[in-house]
Formats: sequence, structure tokens, C-alpha cells
Amino acid sequence: MSQFEERYEKNKDLILKEIDDILSKVEPEQTQEFIHLLLSSRRVFFIGVGRVLLSLEAMAKRFAHIGIETHVVGDITEPAMGKEDLLVVGSGSGESVVPVAIAKRAKEIGGKIVHIGSNPNGTIAKMADLQVRIPAATKLSLPDEVRSEQPMTSLFEQCLFIYGDIVAALIIEQEGLDVHSLWDTHANLE
Repeated sequence: MSQFEERYEKNKDLILKEIDDILSKVEPEQTQEFIHLLLSSRRVFFIGVGRVLLSLEAMAKRFAHIGIETHVVGDITEPAMGKEDLLVVGSGSGESVVPVAIAKRAKEIGGKIVHIGSNPNGTIAKMADLQVRIPAATKLSLPDEVRSEQPMTSLFEQCLFIYGDIVAALIIEQEGLDVHSLWDTHANLE
């Protein structure tokens, strides 16, 4: 094995181990309540910034495939939010400026809020009806966050992406959905 191959394997193993460690720390009860809120809401909106937003967009797309009406805040086709709707806010620190402002507005409207993040005492967590805690290190470097050898907040963003797929799989099982029929809801103009 070449030096490059060894370095590749080392980094792959490190990243996969860190993801497994963090996702093993997510409380099942929080996930169960998240699923309840997803399935009992008329529409589900998503807000985040940067790489967190990319992970949330993937989550929104997958949830749409399983029959949940999803919208990403800021998209040109975003409808009005109402009291029977849910806002999913992704922010590791719970202090990101745009998600905080959007969460405040959703609260004023009367919608429910789920915060997926690491900081249980952040601004967004305090407004949320539910926090799903993914305790990966954030820009705040809180003492109970799990440190990562990866740069910046990569671990949180990776876990957020995979967490969305875990939730989707749980809904598919719970609702008895046929995985093969989900192709009927996949984009078909590409």
C-alpha cells in the first residue's frame, strides 16, 4: 500500500468513526418526537446556512420523496408558513444569525420549531418545541461537545446529512412504505 493509500484509509476510518460516535449519542426519544412532528405537520420548512443548509436541502428532498411536503426557506416557490406547519432549523451553535431570525418569525406565526444542533442552551434551542441534539463540536467549543480531528464543523454537517437519512428510513419502516415505489416521487425531468 502506498503512503497516499495509507493516508486515505486513515482519514476514511477517522471520519466514519467520528460520525458513528456522534450519531450513537443522539437520543432516540428526540428522534421519535421529531418524526411525530414531521408526520403531523401540514408542511415542513428548513433553514440553515452554508454546509448545514446543503445537508438540510438533502434532508428536505428525501422527506419529499416519502410524502412530506417540504420547502427550503428562501426558495422562490416557498409558500406562507402557518400554525399547522413546522420549521426545522439546522445550526450547530444555535446562534447563526439568519436561522435565529427565521426561527423568531416562525414563533411569531405560531408554527412549531425543531432545532437540530449541538448547543442545548442556544437562542434557537430556547425557542424550539424540540431540540434534536447532535453533540458535535461547533464554533463555540462548548465543554460537552465532542471534539473532532476534522476541520471546523465538518462532523456536524456530515452527521446532519446522515441523520436525515436515518429519520427517513425510520419513517419508511413506521409507515410501511414500499421503497421501490419511492422512485415515483423522484425528479424525472433530468
